[in-house]
Amino acid sequence: MLLVWIAEARWLTLSTLLHVLLVLSIGGAVLFKERARLPDFTAEPGGLIATDPNPPSPEEEKPALQQDQYTPSVSAPTAASAPSQLAVITTNSIAIATQQMPSMAAPSVSARILAHVNTVTPSVSSALNGGMSKEMATGIARFTASWAKGGTSAIGRPLKSREFEFTAYLAKYAGGDWDSTVRVEDGQITAGSLPNLLFIMSKLSKNKIHAEPQAVPLDLASDDIFTKKPPFIWFTGHRDFTLTDKEIANLAEYIRLGGCIWGDSSLPGERSRFDIAFRREMRRLIPDTNQQWKKLPTTHPIFSQTYYTEIRDVAPGINFYHEPIYAIEGYGGEIAILYTANDYGDMWQFGLDEKGEIDLSRNEKHEMVAVNEEMWYRRGVYFRNIEPKSLMDTYKFGTNIVIHLLTRWEEKLRGVPRAGM
Repeated sequence: MLLVWIAEARWLTLSTLLHVLLVLSIGGAVLFKERARLPDFTAEPGGLIATDPNPPSPEEEKPALQQDQYTPSVSAPTAASAPSQLAVITTNSIAIATQQMPSMAAPSVSARILAHVNTVTPSVSSALNGGMSKEMATGIARFTASWAKGGTSAIGRPLKSREFEFTAYLAKYAGGDWDSTVRVEDGQITAGSLPNLLFIMSKLSKNKIHAEPQAVPLDLASDDIFTKKPPFIWFTGHRDFTLTDKEIANLAEYIRLGGCIWGDSSLPGERSRFDIAFRREMRRLIPDTNQQWKKLPTTHPIFSQTYYTEIRDVAPGINFYHEPIYAIEGYGGEIAILYTANDYGDMWQFGLDEKGEIDLSRNEKHEMVAVNEEMWYRRGVYFRNIEPKSLMDTYKFGTNIVIHLLTRWEEKLRGVPRAGM
């Protein structure tokens, strides 16, 4: 009996082992086939839908946000540089994360610009590189004729014997605080940066350079820009902004006719909101992408042709900022857009009297006439470099700039007929 039981137990053990092995092999094969089978909604290779058998984890799917960078680099002038011998400055594009704010890509160029340039045709490209057609030269001559008394007959005479009379305007544009450096009451500019600059410039030139500060800002979306024909438009602010298509069209036509946009940041230094926005928006005005922001060297006429002042370098601005002066050349190779990032506008909220001292006079309402009173009481803390000499240096430097903007076309336009002006 014992031998029979042992024999049966042995066969039971073998049978059990065989069943276990059978279950494991069949079960493993089924599991493997189930894992390898494609889902029902997945198409064959080359179909409309494809799935990744190894999808990334949620952490891998999120792109890492990159910090915005704005790093200008200056290169030396080359033999192909324009006559002003400006050193080229380029800027990296600003990448804005769409989940944080809307894209800042430049809007499409408006129909008015396309009507004039469409694409960078050979004639436009030539004009942007220093050459001008007879038609373009005649248009610029007509637009600029009223700035100097005597017209072309006065060209070549000593500057101190000549007279200039023109209108100067503060730009009113969409989306920005264009009135950041002036006092505005009931829609009228009553005091501040531009009025003070024009007043002192007139004194420095003994009234030979005369410009009445306009109480009404110039709306860049209106056609007044073409009837008033200012030699420059003063453009300032603190904020980010995007110009409308109408403003872009008007400004593009204005610089094509010979005008200049003078931007001055109320947040001194690079990478401020206004600095990034102004550089970006002004690039929309020039159809040739080869025309870039350039740093003015001290050999530029703004520094070398000093008729009424002795300033031959960039004047330090508010809080001692001493950034270079930048420009974009336009048609004929002359400055179309000028940019000062030293906040001269806030410096010019401190007027000077006949003795060269800070003008602390008050009107019948006991308001300071030529000085921003709030800034006056905060000078030395929030606003530094507010001293008579440093203020006068910025006024003299501003005068140098205005003189160049008034006369920069004269040699190129000598002898161009100006009939019908």
